[in-house]
Amino acid sequence: MNRTGLNLILQGMPSNLGAYHVLGSNIIVANRYILEYIKNTKSKEEYNSFIFAILAHEYLHSLGIIDENKVRKMTYKVCFDMFGKDHTTTKFAYNPLGAFPQLQMISNNKFETSFTQIKKFDDKNLSYIG
Repeated sequence: MNRTGLNLILQGMPSNLGAYHVLGSNIIVANRYILEYIKNTKSKEEYNSFIFAILAHEYLHSLGIIDENKVRKMTYKVCFDMFGKDHTTTKFAYNPLGAFPQLQMISNNKFETSFTQIKKFDDKNLSYIG
């Protein structure tokens, strides 16, 4: 199974939500607050590992797999097989937000109405769009 032409959007949203896929669309929305926090306070490895884990999770949703528990298990297995049990990415796949209890201090409970679309996120297989 594969999916091309996904769009990535960054949006401020409640701190208990890392990302989500808009069902029936080609859109993944990632929490800008969490990404900024991790980028500014953690290592580059932790930042990249977190991004990989949440995007892998949402990519599986974009394939039409909507059962959250199934997707969590699949994401963990992918990361485990690719990186090994002790890698940071695998740990995030197991419990993405649990690795950062400090996120509880970000007291945002709202979805912002503004967002940023990441340009050229997944366009390498879309040569027919000019």
